[in-house]
Amino acid sequence: MFAKVNGTHLYFDVEGAELVPDGSSWRKKPTCFVVHGGPGGEHIGFKPFLTPLSESIQLIYIDQRGCGRSERGPQSTYTLENNVEDLEALRNYLGLEQVIVLGHSYGGMVAQRYAIRYPDSVSALLLIATSPSHIFGEQAMRKIEEIGTGDQKRMAKHLFEGTMEKHQMAEFSIVMEPLYFYSSRGKVRTEAEKAAMRNKKSNFNLKAANEGATFLKTFDLVDQLHQISCPTLVAGGRYDWITPVEASILMAQKIPDSELVIFEKSCHYLFIDQNSEFILRISSFINKIFGLQKIVNTEVSKYEGSISRH
Repeated sequence: MFAKVNGTHLYFDVEGAELVPDGSSWRKKPTCFVVHGGPGGEHIGFKPFLTPLSESIQLIYIDQRGCGRSERGPQSTYTLENNVEDLEALRNYLGLEQVIVLGHSYGGMVAQRYAIRYPDSVSALLLIATSPSHIFGEQAMRKIEEIGTGDQKRMAKHLFEGTMEKHQMAEFSIVMEPLYFYSSRGKVRTEAEKAAMRNKKSNFNLKAANEGATFLKTFDLVDQLHQISCPTLVAGGRYDWITPVEASILMAQKIPDSELVIFEKSCHYLFIDQNSEFILRISSFINKIFGLQKIVNTEVSKYEGSISRH
């Protein structure tokens, strides 16, 4: 589905109903914007790993402008500020009062800025493997100097300097995979597996990634984190190289109403590395905040009568 907001067409997909039967009435589930990383990524990477969450919340997966299935545009428009304004415009477009925002990696940076700028629009934050500041880049490069191979160091430099070229993307995935996924640590891909990875279709927007390499050099919300007033869960992976666990600890210290959970057998994609534990932890947090308080006190028979007349 597409929404025309702020001069562009954003793609979004919905998983889970908003209204569900609850005895003789209907229960309204909280709605959650799911914001992918990058810059340049797409929402597909969350599927089907977040699907169990749709039992308790309605998930709205969003492809940021220029990413995934969303409309492409000038590279100069691929900014964090536009990503933030697009979330607010989409919330209004969909007629939503408040939303939970789950942001992974760069998506978590967008989520933090959104919660600071539009506090009345956000009911809760889920900050997953992300950072509040450009310091993550410096930490990541120090980390890769300690643990990385020569090829991994070279790829990381291209990423942070914004000099990645299209033909390098497949090699980036192959070379860097052991750093992003705990289950891939120490794993050596066969030539056939590497060939399959090179041939895999991707909607990754390299222009957005390279633009991000510029504006993220000055990104810094550390001194504004105290302004985040909604309940916040901060989750980090113990072996995450690109948004090291220190960033998660810092966010939890600075955000007033926050909880911190570190996944001990995870890298950057902790919702894949420890999926069952991740779903359980997120669900517990959501249920603690919302419980069954949001009830639409309308009898099922009234809805049925309305349906029969149309």
